[in-house]
Amino acid sequence: MLKRSVLLFLFILMLGFGISKAIAQMTVDVDLGNGALARYRTPAVPSHIAFLSVHSSADFRNHPSTTELRNRGFHTLGMTTRFTGGSADQRELIAIDVRNAVRFLRSQPGITKVVLIGHSGGGRVVAYYQALMENGVSFCRDPNKLTQCPFSGLEFTPNDRAGGFVMLDSGTVNTVRRLNASIRNEKDPFGPAINKTLDPFLEENGFNPAGDSTYSDHFVQKYSQAQSRRMNGLIQDALRINRQIELGLRDDEPFVISRVDARLAELDLDVHGSTLNPAKLLKNNGTIDDTQIVHTVRVVPTTDREGDLERTEEYANVVQFLSDDAVRSKNSLDDIDWCSSNNQAICNVRQISIPILVMGTQGHYFIRDQEEIYENSASADKDFVVVEGANHNLANCNACAAFHGTGPYTNVPLNLWNHVRDWANARF
Repeated sequence: MLKRSVLLFLFILMLGFGISKAIAQMTVDVDLGNGALARYRTPAVPSHIAFLSVHSSADFRNHPSTTELRNRGFHTLGMTTRFTGGSADQRELIAIDVRNAVRFLRSQPGITKVVLIGHSGGGRVVAYYQALMENGVSFCRDPNKLTQCPFSGLEFTPNDRAGGFVMLDSGTVNTVRRLNASIRNEKDPFGPAINKTLDPFLEENGFNPAGDSTYSDHFVQKYSQAQSRRMNGLIQDALRINRQIELGLRDDEPFVISRVDARLAELDLDVHGSTLNPAKLLKNNGTIDDTQIVHTVRVVPTTDREGDLERTEEYANVVQFLSDDAVRSKNSLDDIDWCSSNNQAICNVRQISIPILVMGTQGHYFIRDQEEIYENSASADKDFVVVEGANHNLANCNACAAFHGTGPYTNVPLNLWNHVRDWANARF
C-alpha cells in the first residue's frame, strides 16, 4: 500500500557509498492508500524525530512546517487525506489515513519519535487521532456522540500512537459560530421572516459596515444562544433524515445549510478578542512576555450582508454533517457539549497524555480557542504560547500592523518554527 520503493532504493544507494552520518536532503511522494497522499522530506543530518502535518480537508503536502522543520533538522511528512478530494466517508475514518502516515514514518530508518502537527482544522484531526490511539475504539463509540466510529479495534496497535503533538491556531467549533442566528425557518432562510433583533448586519444592533462593530453584551449573549438553537435544530433534522434513510423511507441526499457567514468574532474585536488569563506572548524580537492578557490584533473587514447571503455549507449527506461539523450546545461561545462529537479538540485533549504545545496567532479569531484547548489538556507536559503579529497562515500580519498602528511584525516564521524546534529537542 505504501509506495516506498524509490525511497528505499535511495537509502540503499547511500549505504552502498558509505554515507552514514549525513545524507542529502530528499523529497519523496508517498501513496498512503484510500486516496490519501503524502510528501516526505528528510533533513541533511539524520534525526530520530519526524513531524507529521495534516488537515481535515486541505492539502498539507507543502505546508510551511514541512520545509521549515526539515531545515531545522527534522524529518517531515505533509499529507492529504481522503477528505481533501471530497470523500463522502464518515469523518471518523480520517484516523486510518493518519495511522498509515504514522506507520510510514516509523518504518523509516532511525525515526523513533513521531510528532503530530495540527494547524487550523488539523488540530481537530490530531486530537481525535491521539485520543483514539490512547483510549481505544470505545472512546469514539460513546453513545453521547452524534456519530460513532466504524472501527473494530483491530485496525490500530500501541505503536500507532504519536509521541507528542503541536496545535497551531486550531479552531474548535466553526460552523455553529458562523450560523446567522436571525434565521427562523431553514426552509426559507432568505425570506422576510427573520428575527431582526438578532440580525448582526443591522446598525441598530451594533453593526458597523465600515469596520469594528460594537455589539452589546446582551446582544452577544442572545445571538450566541440563538446560534446554538439553530444548530441543535439542524442536528435534529439530520438525525430524523438519517433514520428515514436507514428505514428505506427516503434516498440519501446532500445536506445543505444556508447563510453561514455571520461570525461575531470577525465583526467585533471584543468577541473572543483576548485570552482570559495572562499568557505567554512570543514577541517579534524572540523574547517571551508572560505577564499580561494577550489581546488580538486581527483586522476587522469592511463588510456587509452579501457574504452571508451567498455562503452555504453543502455536505454529501447527513452523516457527513453529523460527523464533521455538528455539535450540541446552549451558547455557541461558552456553553458547548464538546463531547457530543468525535471531532472536537477540547473534548479529545482531555483524554491525551503525551506532551502538547499549543500555539495561537495574535492576528486571528482563534486566540481564546487555543487557550481553552490548553486549559482542557490532560497532559502533564503542556505549554501555550501566542505568536505576536502572526496571521492564520503563520506569516507576518502586515495588515494587522497597519490596522492597529502596531508592529511592524517581521519575524513570525523565524520565531514560530524556532520555538517548535526548541520545544521538540527539549523533550524528545
